Amino acid sequence: MAHEASPGRVSGMLTDLYQITMASAYWRAGLVGTDACFHLYFRDQPFNGGFTVAAGLADALHYLRNLRFSAEDAAYLATLSGRDGRPLFAPDFLERLMDLRFTGDVLAVPEGTVVFPNEPLLRVTGPIDECQLVETALLNIVNFQTLVATKAARVRLAAEGDPVIEFGLRRAQGPDGAISASRAAFVGGCVATSNVLAGARHGIPIGGTHAHSWVMAFESELESFLAYADAMPNNAVLLVDTYDTLEGVRNAIVAGNRLREAGQDLIGIRIDSGDLAWLSVRAREMLDTAGFTEARIYASNELDEYTIGSLKEQGAAIDVWGVGTKLVTAYDQPALGGVYKLSAIRRPGGAWEPRVKVSEQAAKVTTPGLLRVRRFSDADGHFSGDMIYDELAGPTEQCVMVDPADATRRTSYCGSDRAEELLVPVMTAGRVVYDTPPLEDSRALAISQLERLDPSHRRFLNPHVYKVGVELGLYERKTALILAARRPG
Repeated sequence: MAHEASPGRVSGMLTDLYQITMASAYWRAGLVGTDACFHLYFRDQPFNGGFTVAAGLADALHYLRNLRFSAEDAAYLATLSGRDGRPLFAPDFLERLMDLRFTGDVLAVPEGTVVFPNEPLLRVTGPIDECQLVETALLNIVNFQTLVATKAARVRLAAEGDPVIEFGLRRAQGPDGAISASRAAFVGGCVATSNVLAGARHGIPIGGTHAHSWVMAFESELESFLAYADAMPNNAVLLVDTYDTLEGVRNAIVAGNRLREAGQDLIGIRIDSGDLAWLSVRAREMLDTAGFTEARIYASNELDEYTIGSLKEQGAAIDVWGVGTKLVTAYDQPALGGVYKLSAIRRPGGAWEPRVKVSEQAAKVTTPGLLRVRRFSDADGHFSGDMIYDELAGPTEQCVMVDPADATRRTSYCGSDRAEELLVPVMTAGRVVYDTPPLEDSRALAISQLERLDPSHRRFLNPHVYKVGVELGLYERKTALILAARRPG
């Protein structure tokens, strides 16, 4: 039976030291009664692309729901000392950590949602020390899974409707990375994984063939194929490139005829090396001539969206793509670079006060307030733009959106434009209030959302920039806060 995450305590120790030192400092400064609002977002599209696919929410909720500091955790923290040799943490603070549970509210975009730079994927509000403590783990979960889901979506687009199987377990960044990558790759559009544990844990279909070692263990390739067909008559995909690929195809045909005599059939062959375009065309001709027109040709060997696109242009006769290393490691961009920034605080009994981080780099200046994202669509249902606004103030009646990179560029969305809110409540007062959809539904959402993007945003080379802006009133408040922060004295 599939389940999204295993039950049990999640250690609060999965964090950076400075999160715990800040929590301690908040406690000492008497700020534990202060609420805070943080937003998790990223600044740049990965892979120089035109879109990103959000993933990791189910694991993030599992983390928040089960976050605990054990007595063993507290005992370890008690051994840490500062430069003067004195303990970093007071005993009563460590007692507080052991009693800590996350009690905040979370809004998030559902997994599979297409998202863009600077718009929140998660909004976390609650006691400031709790919200601070969860920063590192949330970034770890969401950054990686979003990155891999996006890579998978790009690979699926390059495959032009052909099935893509994730083959990356052996090259993934450790066991935890492998499970998360398999999950995220499925959200992004892969149809299956070779990772059996990921299949069992998340309900992902699993698939695979056999290795070259199977062939090499026999006196001849034909003998190995016949033995495999006998052992796996209902799962026969034969790897044909151990010695000579086209001779391997001939041997696979012999094994296929043996299978037919037993009432089964050859599912397909796999090519893992050489000129995949030329070899697949020749293999297709041979299989068709022998009457195996339904046998599929699988291809692997360091594939990514660019290689698949090239093979497609060359007329390769490949039916199924096995993509491993360059998918699960996000080979050409190994980190998303998501951030988690404070945007407002609320002191006991008071109102929310916006906060802004000012930087010499314009891209690092934050947006204040309790943010939401409204997505507009045209009459045909295609996405036309996303507007970031402050929930406390709400958008102006005209819904005027300002391009943060050029304030003179403004877009007005009239009332006839269809709109939807991207952020939905997923936790309230520390309780999960969101029914996590089956992973297949998140995968379907990603595919349908990409279909609603203009093709210019989906292309790999110089994609058109999707329109994301800040609501006019929020833009003006942000500008005023920046000017006040930079005022001399």
